[in-house]
Amino acid sequence: MKISYNWIKDYLKTDLEPSKMAEILTGIGLEIEGMDEWVSVKGGLKGVVIGEVLTCVKHPDSDHLSITTVDTGASKPLHIVCGAPNVAAGQKVPVATIGTVLYKDEETFEIKKSKIRGELSEGMICAEDELGLGNSHDGIMVLSNDVKPGTPASDYFKITKDFVFEIGLTPNRIDGGSHFGVARDLAAYLNLNGGMEGKAVLPSVADFKPDNYDNEYKIIVENTIDCPRYTGITISGVTIAESPEWLKNKLRAVGLNPINNVVDITNFVQYEIGEPLHSFDADMIEGKKVIVKNLPDKTKFITLDQVERTLSSKDLMICNSREGMCIAGVFGGIKSGISESTKNIFLESAYFNPVTIRKTSKRHGLQTDASFRFERGADPNITPWALKRAAMLIKEIAGGKISSPVVDVYPNPIEDTIIEVSYNNINRLIGKKIDRQTIKKILSLLDIEITNENGDYLTLDIPAYRVDVKREADVIEDILRIYGYSNIGLSKHVNSTLSFPEKPNNEKLVNIISDLLSANGFAEIMCNSLNPAAWYEQSPDFDKERLAKLANPLSSDLNAMRQSLLYGGLSSVIWNINRQNLDLKLYEFGHCYYYHKSEGPYPKTDDYTENAALDLYLTGNTSPQSWNCKTNPTDFFNMKSAVEMILSRLGVRPEDMTTEESDKKYFAESLTYLNENEIVAEAGRVSKSYLNKFDIGQDVYYGHIEWDVLRKLIKTHTISYQELPKYPSVRRDLALLLDRGIKFKQIREIALHTERNILQDISLFDVYESDNLGKNKKSYAVSFVLRDDNKTLTDKNIDRVMNSLIKAYGKELNAQIR
Repeated sequence: MKISYNWIKDYLKTDLEPSKMAEILTGIGLEIEGMDEWVSVKGGLKGVVIGEVLTCVKHPDSDHLSITTVDTGASKPLHIVCGAPNVAAGQKVPVATIGTVLYKDEETFEIKKSKIRGELSEGMICAEDELGLGNSHDGIMVLSNDVKPGTPASDYFKITKDFVFEIGLTPNRIDGGSHFGVARDLAAYLNLNGGMEGKAVLPSVADFKPDNYDNEYKIIVENTIDCPRYTGITISGVTIAESPEWLKNKLRAVGLNPINNVVDITNFVQYEIGEPLHSFDADMIEGKKVIVKNLPDKTKFITLDQVERTLSSKDLMICNSREGMCIAGVFGGIKSGISESTKNIFLESAYFNPVTIRKTSKRHGLQTDASFRFERGADPNITPWALKRAAMLIKEIAGGKISSPVVDVYPNPIEDTIIEVSYNNINRLIGKKIDRQTIKKILSLLDIEITNENGDYLTLDIPAYRVDVKREADVIEDILRIYGYSNIGLSKHVNSTLSFPEKPNNEKLVNIISDLLSANGFAEIMCNSLNPAAWYEQSPDFDKERLAKLANPLSSDLNAMRQSLLYGGLSSVIWNINRQNLDLKLYEFGHCYYYHKSEGPYPKTDDYTENAALDLYLTGNTSPQSWNCKTNPTDFFNMKSAVEMILSRLGVRPEDMTTEESDKKYFAESLTYLNENEIVAEAGRVSKSYLNKFDIGQDVYYGHIEWDVLRKLIKTHTISYQELPKYPSVRRDLALLLDRGIKFKQIREIALHTERNILQDISLFDVYESDNLGKNKKSYAVSFVLRDDNKTLTDKNIDRVMNSLIKAYGKELNAQIR
């Protein structure tokens, strides 16, 4: 949110430098994220001075150029060649001196010493469009004769200079969402720490009074829940025109484009006090009735941006006797807005239910200055003041007469929050004993009224605009930020707590695997845990009944908590591919979320669970192109190797786990690792149907590890040591002719079942398939490592084991030895 330094000083007498003010505001909770200098004319007319044309003669080599000498207050006149038809001796003119940079739209032009048709030119006599002061280029600007040569043009044209703060306003601090709100907090701090006396002061509206009662409108609030307070007034006979410069400069400084005097005034009051206003063309209000109500579901309504929107029956509307005129607190309608022909206006100032406004804003995708303030909680008690302030400004700037009293519909006044605090808790939480009179002074400066004091306890009346102060701790936080965080010294006493993390330590495990993957060329990604619900509702791989949806989503693309890291990973893959980064190795640690519906009208905390997961993604080539190594495309076995590397690093032997093909539709080919029928990990190639959702045109290999299951699996693991084998191992190979449907897993299981004592390892080192082998046949080349830890193996021992294996394979797999 943008806040103007000059504008703050309208309510606060201070000579603080902008940088110091920014430092203080950050210290009291209004963090300044940036500060920029702003001028009402781009460049601030730096280098432009007022000059007097001393002589003017025609250029000898041109019909349209003139040679002039101009007094700019320097030691000697400047020679300037000018092409304007109206230049003449004796004129006072704006002169851009050498080195001056002029701006036109986004283009810049630097004035340099040059020769034009052989004549020296040491500057430029300017037209108003060249200085950014208007649009005319008919000739140079001719100024009044009483101005002294050498006067800076910025002084003559009264160029406004300002500093604009970018405040990172947190959602709970909407009381600081206006210039007066910022000035109010700043004054409280300076009263306590800067020697200032008095609070920030708003302009008085004591002189407000209606001029007549000739144009009264009836206000009817049918929905007092969503609109607790609604005030309105009419002003007749206004003239819609351009706003005065001071008003336009105020709005431009904070990033608003001036529109017309009436609309600009409503925007000005909104940024001044934080109360959004809306102005209607009164002649377009049929029946002279303003009705606040909900319209039927699916009612069509055209907003100011000329977009036809379909309303929900939950959208609060401002209506006339026949139709809707405005989406309350969000956006106006096209028919009732202020136009050049408007003569009579109806001005609205209201307080709307923040929840209703937020839901409507998100439902229609309309983020406006008004909805920004209303959905965070405006001040219900400021509406009459804001209305009077705007009406008086409109009367002053746009003319007209105030032709009705302020109509204030407020059937159920919103009560202030009452909080009890104790001095003991204030000192305990702050960590320093603060004088009680200082505490009372801070509360008074923050408009918090002490209604009762009883020993150690204070009863406080919190103003309605402080929507963030609802409990004792909030009050103490307010006292601390005004007292000054820097005024709290460091204690000499240090407390420490011994903690014993659950074994295995999750943070340590995550770091171990992160280091392992990063060392193997993987890059870590972190994706949004919010996804479109449609991704999961339209996929057979996920349970839409267990989908955790947001009650008030920011958008339809962020309306559910993810059930898988897969979609975020694929989004990252296509983002990189679109930027010509085709070879990817990515991993992500994250949580997946599930909803378990229980009895009762509302969800409970226990209805939600979250599971930790680790996902891997491979696509493209295994290595970049190089003259000294062959580049191969990534395949299934690269992902399988990566998953098994992680399992092995944590002490889990992949060969000891049950493996089978996954039934997930997001896999085209896959392998699932199970421990006692519980999935530990998956690896495979992502199916085309999932890749097409993201327009990915190359194969992507995906690995998924159930991190919580893996942690539970290694929880009881212990590390044991044994001496190195004393006796040598022996390797023997078999070439087995098998049916194509037989998997290496079966060969391994048969071998381990047949020989339990000296068989140390089994591995597959070659696969051969050919029609020469026979129909539906293949050949596996398998190696067997044998070792006896108590003696050296003899040929007899080895042959006995190998013959047993050959016999077992022949019997159970109908295998033949090649």
